[in-house]
Amino acid sequence: MKYFALLLVATVGYCQQFTNGQAARLVIGQPSFTEEHPGFLNPEDPNDYFTSDAVLGGVSGLAYANNRLYAVDSNRLSSEPINNRVMVYTNVAGLVPGPTDTPVQGTRCPACLGPANLVMGQPDFTKATFGRSSSELRLPTAVATDGVRVAVADTNNNRVLIWNSPPAYNGQPADVVIGQVDFTSIKPVSTDPASLRGPQGVWFQNGKFFIADTQNHRVLIYNSVPTQNNASADVVIGQPDFFTAKEPSAEQILSGKFDYATQNNLLNPVSVTSDGTRLFVADLGHNRIMIWNSIPTSNAQAADIVLGQPDFISAVPNNASKVCASNGTDEDDNPTYPARCARTINFPRYVLTHGNQLFVADGGNDRVLVWNQIPTQNTAAADIVLGQINFEVNNTSEGGFAGARAVASDTLRAPTSLAHDGTNLYVSDTYNRRILIFTPGLNAVPYSGVRNSASLYTFALGTITFTPATLDTEIPKDVEITIKIGIMGGAEGTEKEYKYKTVEEDSFVNIVTKLATDINESNNPYVVALENHSQRQIVLRAKAPEEQGNLVTYSSTLTEGTTAFAATSGGATLSGGRDAASLAPGTLVSIMGQGFAEQTVAAPEGQNYPNELGNVEVFFDGIRAPVMFVSPNQINAQLSWAMRYTTSASAVVRTRWSDGRVTSTAAIAVPVVPANPGIYASGTQEPRQAVALHGSSYATGTISVDGSITEETKAADGSILTQERGIGDIATVIIAGSRRYSYTVVSGDTLQTVRDRLIEAINNGNDPDVTASAAGVFTRIRLTARRPGPDMNGIAMGQEVTGKDGAEASIILSPLNTGLCCANIEGAPVTTENPAVPGETIIVYATGLGIVTPDEAQAAAVDGQIYRGPVNNQPLDDFFIYANAGTKTANTLFARLKQGTVALYELVLELNSEMPSDQFTPLFIAQDQWISNIVTIPVVNPATQP
Repeated sequence: MKYFALLLVATVGYCQQFTNGQAARLVIGQPSFTEEHPGFLNPEDPNDYFTSDAVLGGVSGLAYANNRLYAVDSNRLSSEPINNRVMVYTNVAGLVPGPTDTPVQGTRCPACLGPANLVMGQPDFTKATFGRSSSELRLPTAVATDGVRVAVADTNNNRVLIWNSPPAYNGQPADVVIGQVDFTSIKPVSTDPASLRGPQGVWFQNGKFFIADTQNHRVLIYNSVPTQNNASADVVIGQPDFFTAKEPSAEQILSGKFDYATQNNLLNPVSVTSDGTRLFVADLGHNRIMIWNSIPTSNAQAADIVLGQPDFISAVPNNASKVCASNGTDEDDNPTYPARCARTINFPRYVLTHGNQLFVADGGNDRVLVWNQIPTQNTAAADIVLGQINFEVNNTSEGGFAGARAVASDTLRAPTSLAHDGTNLYVSDTYNRRILIFTPGLNAVPYSGVRNSASLYTFALGTITFTPATLDTEIPKDVEITIKIGIMGGAEGTEKEYKYKTVEEDSFVNIVTKLATDINESNNPYVVALENHSQRQIVLRAKAPEEQGNLVTYSSTLTEGTTAFAATSGGATLSGGRDAASLAPGTLVSIMGQGFAEQTVAAPEGQNYPNELGNVEVFFDGIRAPVMFVSPNQINAQLSWAMRYTTSASAVVRTRWSDGRVTSTAAIAVPVVPANPGIYASGTQEPRQAVALHGSSYATGTISVDGSITEETKAADGSILTQERGIGDIATVIIAGSRRYSYTVVSGDTLQTVRDRLIEAINNGNDPDVTASAAGVFTRIRLTARRPGPDMNGIAMGQEVTGKDGAEASIILSPLNTGLCCANIEGAPVTTENPAVPGETIIVYATGLGIVTPDEAQAAAVDGQIYRGPVNNQPLDDFFIYANAGTKTANTLFARLKQGTVALYELVLELNSEMPSDQFTPLFIAQDQWISNIVTIPVVNPATQP
């Protein structure tokens, strides 16, 4: 059976570049993209962690040159742990796989890199103490290298250390100190050419050396790299001279006017860099980037270009009303603006160039801005944003992502530094204790382009049902029916109104048709109207997929005083729109886009799936995924079961082309959740018809075993702590009104053992009509007729429970129907010609139900391999299945990985015995907060048929 999802293709391009909202391809310093591991736990102190060579704390400054990456493992943002060290990765080419390389397999996260090779500031990787000497550091924040020399801004020691050659061993002492007379002393805070106060930026360029002297609000320029301690700078910018450190007064700051910026002053600059021609400064306090078109040669030289502000005299964070386009008007017709846009900046932490590109760590907006050409005009708009899905939002800090989703492969929290190795952009993600590596790639997969292959896209639904007062009610003439459809929070005039006035000898078929046609022919912006004549119902389906559709409002009214019939809305808003791009471990997924492959290839069914198909590979966190189908526009693959302990994965598609090229897509983030089911269905119009099968050729029935069993417990003083319940109860199953099978509850019993003993009693009693077995979910007894065919339908099943010595019983037996029901042809499709009936057992198929239990089943669930574990398995207890069909609970009998398939779940459901006829009966399943797509099954209730 093929389960290839509906093909929906977004328009994408082919240029290899950074793309808005793309994910990081690789991560350094954590065992997964989302773990935020602070270190290794000290077994003697649960509040203490050991540092190591593999895990970073609150990382900040970065630098790359000559195949070495330097990372400062401490920060000024109070992100703990602060390890007072610089990590050195000495062979980046060997550490970081190329964009089209296959990462080394065999670990949970081949995309997670490390460990470091050397450490500066500590004698080894297990220490994190601070100090003041030539080999110690106290809260360093920045590092720079020209490929030979290395400089570290030792911030809380008010100094910069320089190593004249790349360190060759752990704790190697520095050669030169700037800002202090020697390596062990500290001067009183002063402002002069040789003093520093909290420096947070350093840079080498063409024989010159630069320091962002942060708390003196200036940048110092040395015309040659200092070789002696306590060297004096040659040029100062941001202040009028070396002996001044102007800053706004407390009154100015508290006023909130941000009117203290000028073209030649700085406020808490935190980085200084150069491309050899221009100079770039991240002017943190003024919320801007300053650009000098040539390296300044005179004190207080004015900048030439400003980014993030409309001019040189503004300093408002996210100064949207001055630099962004209006996004509408308010109720008084005044223009409104987004909170931020491609021109705004909020607390920038770093600015870097590579080639013609400019990168800014826009820390307060939790993003990195990318200009594809170095700006030559003030307030230029960035071209690309990383860390957010677009320029207007900050989903990280402002709650756009639920829970731990804020820590994902495509999100940043206060990025503080950047480095570039010629291919990859390194970003220090301080609060997430990691370095993310972003790599340009083919823009082939749209945002949220990796989806549950069964649900793919879910659409919110709503119903308007016309209910006659009696079955033979005639519809009166001139009743006006009004339907209103709008959007939550919509402006005045956005709600659409549809009216119909009944005519003589009208019918509900005509009413439904006329109103649905009116809605569709008007091209309603929010919904499509579907006709469900069997239920006298209009089904409204949102045009916008997923959660957006839940915002659609609707209502229905009749002429006041109408009693012949009612028009009832299923709710105030449409519902059921869910995120099909949030995936559970093991889910069969569809990757949507274009330009994936040169041909369409499907892996043979009934076999293990390969890791490469049609010259296409898929990687999740660097793990090669099983692939079952590839085409130019869609790939079907499996998300690894190993994703159980993460909330986000990074996905990349790699293709080998016939002309010899090898390409990789830009990485896409995949939100990972414990469970998010999708039901397989056919057709193209939502809601689609489920791939559903009749469950049995034999009549069946179910009895639920519930209640409680407890034994009496006593305290030391003899007082009763727990009252005995259930022990001695006699539970009896009654077949055909007279055959009784009983069990008396004894000490040590559970509901499961009571169920099993009753099953044994029925089977050992050789009942002439039924056999008994256990359902896979909950404590239920399944009764199955001994002979196939409908003649066994209706065999009565009942129960009786008596308590010990006449007391009230604690055990509860509940037949879910009065008799056996609904023999059909097992495995036959449920169709309009052979519909399901109330009380029948049906089978549907799904993916995305998550990890299963017991342990033997978990062990047998292997990526890409046919499941050969226990038949009886089920999702973890916290994520059991709730099913609903036709607004009534459908009893879940089994929810299990199906033997002989890869990651396909079989759901055996017993329909409610009181369901009405409906050829479009809606069906969905839920696991805790995660709800599947809504599908339909045809149901006919013989009791209501003429």
